[in-house]
Amino acid sequence: MKAYEFTIDKPLEYVCTGKFEALSPNWIHETADLTDYELFVISKGPLYISYQNQDYTVNTGETLLLPPGQPPLDLRRGFKPSDCSFYWMHFISPHPLTPVIPEDGSPETLGYLTENNIRLLIPQYCRTLNTEKIIVLMKQLQDAVRSNYDRLTINYMTTLVMCEIHNQHLKQLNIGAPTKTQRQMFQDILDYIKCHIHENVRVSDIARCFGYNEKYLSHMFSSIAGLSLKRYIMKAKIDEANFMLTDTNMTIL
Repeated sequence: MKAYEFTIDKPLEYVCTGKFEALSPNWIHETADLTDYELFVISKGPLYISYQNQDYTVNTGETLLLPPGQPPLDLRRGFKPSDCSFYWMHFISPHPLTPVIPEDGSPETLGYLTENNIRLLIPQYCRTLNTEKIIVLMKQLQDAVRSNYDRLTINYMTTLVMCEIHNQHLKQLNIGAPTKTQRQMFQDILDYIKCHIHENVRVSDIARCFGYNEKYLSHMFSSIAGLSLKRYIMKAKIDEANFMLTDTNMTIL
């Protein structure tokens, strides 16, 4: 998978954007040079386009990012007719081009991206998880341009489009998923709570038992369970109380 890394300590610089619909099945993308980044989001495919000695067939729900080129490799052209439609956007990065070709798509290879929120990893070609969400952001950008929003706002809206693609891509790579160690710790915490359910179990006690920072342990637990550790303890106690009342002869008093 070929991808590009963007550092966004400054927003990406908007150039132009729009929506294209082919007027006939015989339409072919024109031949033109490319001096900035161009993003295609395909709403109806396929789009057939060639760039830098590579042919791309981009289908519905897929994106294609083309980097700026240098002559003679700066010409993009259609290589086959298509009755397609797509949203497009041109932008400039305030930093030099940084191509990234990961060894694989594993969290271990690319996990550093979740630790540094000023970097975006954008695949050159990929299928999106939610194309409509990206298109909505591009429509909002187009509306802002027509409404003469200030340049800084438009640049940030351009950056937001790429942020959405970045985050959808990370979800596809499963970056941020719990590691084997975290899953084991999660299960150990469940066992600890079960064994001490009749005691005054506190998050600080669990953190001390496992030798981890309380804040880290709570964050790790909630990312897997979908609710906070404190709330889970309360829920476990309520469930245990309900069990004692319905399945034993014990009473509230």
